[in-house]
Amino acid sequence: MKRVVIEGSQWGDEGKGKITDYFSQKAKIVVRFQGGNNAGHTIVFNGQKYALRLIPSGIFHKGTTCVMASGMVINPEAFLEEVEVLKSAGFDTSKLMVSDRASVLFDYHRTLDGANERALDKGKIGTTGRGIGPCYTDKSARIGLRMGDLVNKTTLEKRLKNAVEFKNRELKSFGLEELNFKEVFKKYSALGEKMKPYVTDTATFLQKEVKKGTKILFEGAQGAMLCLTYGTYPYVTCSSPMANSIPLSCGIPCSSIDYVLGIAKAYTTRVGEGPFPTELFGDFADELRERGHEYGTVTKRPRRIGWLDTCVLRHAGAISGISGWAVTLLDVLTGVDEIKVCDKYVYEGKDVYTIPATLEEYEAYEPHYITLKGWKEDISKAKTFEDLPKNAQKYLKTIEKLTGIPIALFSVGPDRKQTVVLTDPFAD
Repeated sequence: MKRVVIEGSQWGDEGKGKITDYFSQKAKIVVRFQGGNNAGHTIVFNGQKYALRLIPSGIFHKGTTCVMASGMVINPEAFLEEVEVLKSAGFDTSKLMVSDRASVLFDYHRTLDGANERALDKGKIGTTGRGIGPCYTDKSARIGLRMGDLVNKTTLEKRLKNAVEFKNRELKSFGLEELNFKEVFKKYSALGEKMKPYVTDTATFLQKEVKKGTKILFEGAQGAMLCLTYGTYPYVTCSSPMANSIPLSCGIPCSSIDYVLGIAKAYTTRVGEGPFPTELFGDFADELRERGHEYGTVTKRPRRIGWLDTCVLRHAGAISGISGWAVTLLDVLTGVDEIKVCDKYVYEGKDVYTIPATLEEYEAYEPHYITLKGWKEDISKAKTFEDLPKNAQKYLKTIEKLTGIPIALFSVGPDRKQTVVLTDPFAD
């Protein structure tokens, strides 16, 4: 296998950062293909914790080329701040590449993000407020700017003037202060100069590397249930975190993908609004939240907690063609007497195994559970599947049985060393 995808298979926050970091050691190139700084990866190694919001996790490995692909929306200020933090920590950022087709996220996108959420009131989406939605909206409306525009002052002035005129009408409709073009242009032309060393044609670069047979790892942000098309719309992100979107987001052929590793937390979490059939409340939910440190990497918001939902996993697996599961945070369930797994839903007296298109219908679905016995043994030092207690082994086997997809690896702690690989996606 030469080209491997790391895909979140729930509502995000599945531990993709750690798994990406683990396999980055085997890849020559690591690519982030969508999203912006509304998402984050927390990576722990050698006792140190690092939080990334934009830059691919491969940045921690010397000699690895990190690509921020065309499907991303990039806040240049946030990017440059992240670069400086990494440099000060001793990491090399010289092999970092930013697509000239990636969208530029401006301050006004953040302002409009907040205004839109306030206008929606009780129907708010629960965004991070980072401006991702408005930036993707501008891309679709063909009034957005791309990194290639940002680093060319002549193009920037022309295109930004049109964008500011349009945005001022929007800001005025919300009763907000209008933009001063000269001030915006001055700020972003300076940012463009700083971005120049990183901005390039990443699509052509990746096409050449695919033909050469280079080992490439693709990492997404968020998870399958936040996909703009196949997630719990409208409570979704504004791009697709699924493997299917990689060819378009990166400018490579559909045949480029060899293996899709679906990251599945051993339970389920989500941030923000929207349906969540297996959600838990009360003391037990609070306990799991604290055990798993379930707070947003970017926003620090407490995550909603629920039992594992294999209907969600089958949904992601069927659409993305997931080859194997990486089950993360298995250790968090240690000490739980009984563990429930949702194997299907019940709707109007009938069994349902799929995810509906409408919120109204999904919110009416009742989860059906099977109950498994838990384990009390410490699993944090497990090195093989056989090292796990029998009940933990049964839990993983149940996931395989209910989804029809094998377990490729499982994680028993936050450190990269606490990863047990059963099937190596990069193996020849």
